[in-house]
Amino acid sequence: MKKVILSIVFLFLLAGASGLRAENVGVPAECEDVMLQAFYWDSYNANASSTKYGRTKWIDLIKDTAAINTNFDVVWFPPSAGPTGNGVGYSARQYSNQESDWGTKTALSNLINALHKRGTKVLADVVLNHRGNYNSWCNFFQDNFGSYGTYQLTQKHICRNDECFTESKSSCYNASYSDRGSSDTGDNFDGARDLDHTSEYVQDWSKAYTQWLMNVMQYDGFRYDMTLGFHGRYLKMYNEAANPYISVSELWSTIDRQKQHLQECEYNTMVFDFQAKYSLKGIVTGSYGKLNKNKTFEGLRKHGLERYSVTFIDNHDTFDRGTAYGDNQFSGSDLTNASTKDHILQASAYILMMPGIPCVFYPYWVSYKEDINELIALRKRAGIHSQSAVLEESSGQYQYSATVQGHRGKVVVRVGKYRSQTVPEGYEVAVEGGDRGNYTVYINMTPEGVEHTQAAAADREKFLKDGKLYIRVNDDVYDILGKKIP
Repeated sequence: MKKVILSIVFLFLLAGASGLRAENVGVPAECEDVMLQAFYWDSYNANASSTKYGRTKWIDLIKDTAAINTNFDVVWFPPSAGPTGNGVGYSARQYSNQESDWGTKTALSNLINALHKRGTKVLADVVLNHRGNYNSWCNFFQDNFGSYGTYQLTQKHICRNDECFTESKSSCYNASYSDRGSSDTGDNFDGARDLDHTSEYVQDWSKAYTQWLMNVMQYDGFRYDMTLGFHGRYLKMYNEAANPYISVSELWSTIDRQKQHLQECEYNTMVFDFQAKYSLKGIVTGSYGKLNKNKTFEGLRKHGLERYSVTFIDNHDTFDRGTAYGDNQFSGSDLTNASTKDHILQASAYILMMPGIPCVFYPYWVSYKEDINELIALRKRAGIHSQSAVLEESSGQYQYSATVQGHRGKVVVRVGKYRSQTVPEGYEVAVEGGDRGNYTVYINMTPEGVEHTQAAAADREKFLKDGKLYIRVNDDVYDILGKKIP
């Protein structure tokens, strides 16, 4: 049985801390946000076996907006470009068409508005590296972005080294170089046509699309897909045109390549911290030194770049799909397995108490909602943020411990079966994972932090029922952990 000792003044996670704006576009400073990836592979499909963690079409997510708003500051949506029939959407064919397999444009707008009403921001999944075709290899739908312009891409906007020019079955096989774009500025993606971002017309199309997403569709920021595929200078250009609240690059590569990408973007984006994810494998293998920056940890924090790190355990690509594609290092295909739960909750305790912006994966959240919500609430109570200092770290083969400074307090997070059970002087136990949970978090609030949380809870009515304390916020009732009572 999990032991939870949270002060009432904690309450309120509902106060939701937002990051401060900074000079870098898409990179808020000292950001306290917690992100939710609100989908997984094929989770739009009611008939797919993978939807055992819940379908996540727009009409499904809107039913859960209260729980999402209570815990998350930013929600990452799947690609919303259409038309329908594109599946998950990573080879969209018409970008101004927002009727996708995830739902209608109207349902999407209703969902965005519902999240905005309670202060949650929404990230669009933006695929600019490549796009799907209309009815042959080398032609495209026209895009009409209203006041931002109408665009018709052609084969001249495809990178000249794309496979469509070398594949004999292609409609533009062996086309002359004058009928192709320039060479690719990044890695080739062979699942669709790679776009030539050296082209001013492609640049204008990309800027029109991102501005239209922000100002017409009312998205707040972007998750950029496959940014290994084009030079970072172009992503900087598009961010400066659209001015997103948060920009996150999916650059699935080495730490050196991620550092290079940040330099190319002139630090106008964050990146998903894949190397930090792989370090988390130490929890599975019993090599807890992999979590320690001073030992074998890899990730942006090791290089002083935690401000640009979006940390995560799994995503739609790495999670089990029933194929060999996912790496399955945490979950496999059974989240009810006790050992799996142990590993995921230890990893969750780690990323939710450390710098960077943590991104929670939807199947993990719905499977272990109470446990993860408690950790989120504790992060918010202490004010842990993207640039929080890690004051102390220690680790051995079977345990890891760190002290982390937040805006309103400090936490000590310990994970591992053989972690110390001694309460640090000046701290109190905040969350203790029992059974196979194998993690404990302690908190030490500053006086200013106590005042902040008291003020946040001042307009909330507290009452006792059957010997338990509850809090009423408008028409909703929550327990002392911030869990909504049906």
